[in-house]
Amino acid sequence: MQRLTRRTDFLAAAKGLRASYGAFVVQARQRAEDGPARIGFTVSRQVGNAVERNRVRRRLREMVRLSQGGGMHDGHDYVLIGRRAALAVPFRQMRRELDGALGRIHDPERTQAHQETRQAAGGGREWSPHQLSSPRPAKRRPRQKPHGH
Repeated sequence: MQRLTRRTDFLAAAKGLRASYGAFVVQARQRAEDGPARIGFTVSRQVGNAVERNRVRRRLREMVRLSQGGGMHDGHDYVLIGRRAALAVPFRQMRRELDGALGRIHDPERTQAHQETRQAAGGGREWSPHQLSSPRPAKRRPRQKPHGH
């Protein structure tokens, strides 16, 4: 299993299937080329400070390592998005949730329904990851205090 490192890979996985659970969200997409499954981990700042985010990330990595790719298919990219609940959920339960999430993602009926929805919405056209991001907001100047007060 390989790691996802490029932002474009994370954005592409976000366009694929997803399964949410209390401790994390799994996003997955099938790549055009074959090869081992690739996985990425992300935890937003809303989860907590750096220590808490790193703890969530370590728990997610260990969960995937212990599952040894069970349920993950070759030729797919996976992104695990950690939630704050991952700090408190028992590790064994997190592993069961990962198995359930991968089962839901690789359900043939769900995959077919997702592809039909994307085609109906014009999802067959090419896209650029640069189109997904919004322009950077302009820096605000600090507010000046009124003179004489």
